[in-house]
This record gives sequence, structure tokens and C-alpha cells, in this order.
Amino acid sequence: MKKNILYSKEKIEEKVKELGLTISSDYQNEDKNLLIISLLRGSFIFTADLVRHITVPVRIEFMETSSYGFGKESTGKVEIVSGLTIDISDYDVLIVDDILDSGHTMKTVYDFLKKRNPKSMKTCTFLDKPSRRQVDMNVDYTGFVIEDKFIAGYGLNYGHHYRNTPYIFEVIEN
Repeated sequence: MKKNILYSKEKIEEKVKELGLTISSDYQNEDKNLLIISLLRGSFIFTADLVRHITVPVRIEFMETSSYGFGKESTGKVEIVSGLTIDISDYDVLIVDDILDSGHTMKTVYDFLKKRNPKSMKTCTFLDKPSRRQVDMNVDYTGFVIEDKFIAGYGLNYGHHYRNTPYIFEVIEN
């Protein structure tokens, strides 16, 4: 396997800081009660870096979903492996994920949480692949819009590996 680096560690750090400052500005009103829901496993690194740049108080919770298995493409069937056990009706919810691809995962989670009546809901993904969208789902905060390439690194895995790689690369199979 060959790697073509798309986003360096430095470029990622710059973009995450920018997103954190934008989110902080949008939620600085004192009547806001921000709850970040990170979608495991892919977004845990992005979420950890992002919240360190958010300057307003946040509560952080996690949900685990599954739609890829070991393949390169979403199956289109999203399973919520572990949901939330808290009441979110007093929170402004921000769903954070690593990538918006087909849109199935974000749409499923968004619809699931909307039924629990949060004060408001927004979405944030580090990467967006609009050319792959299969459902009507847009994101409120985006790091980078990317072409249709199979990528790994910075939380995104290839098989069970490369989540710990500090940059994002295109996977080029031999």
C-alpha cells in the first residue's frame, strides 16, 4: 500500500483550531448549554482536538454506530451500537463525526436525537465528501471538502489500523 498525504498534521491543527473558534463564537451566548456528541470510533481524535479549542463550557458524550464493517463503503444500514442515557432536552446538541460520506450515519443519528427534543441541533464533520451523498444531509461545520478518495489517518481507519496517524492520506493499493 502506498500513501498520498492529503492533509498534513499542521494543516489539520490549523483547521481544527479555526472550527473550535467558530463554534465558540456561535455558542457564546450564556443561555446556550452545549452538548457535544462524538460518534465513535472515527471521530474521537477530531473531537478531542476540537474541544480543546472550544472556549465555552461543554458536556461531551459518545455514541457508537456501525455501517462500514471492514469494507471501504457504507452498507447504507446504520446500527446505533450504543446510544445516550442522558436527557438532552436542555442542551444545544452538536453531533461531531470524522467524515460525511453517504450521509446515512449522520442522518440516522440526527433523526434519532431529534426525537429526544434538544433545544437545538447542529452537525460538525472534519471531512465532507458531497459527491458520495446518498441522503439529503448537510453539515453545519466542516473542516475540509474532499474528492471521492479512500482515505485513512487522523481517526479514520483502514481495516483496524492508521487511526493514530497524525495526518490524512489517500490509500493507494498496489
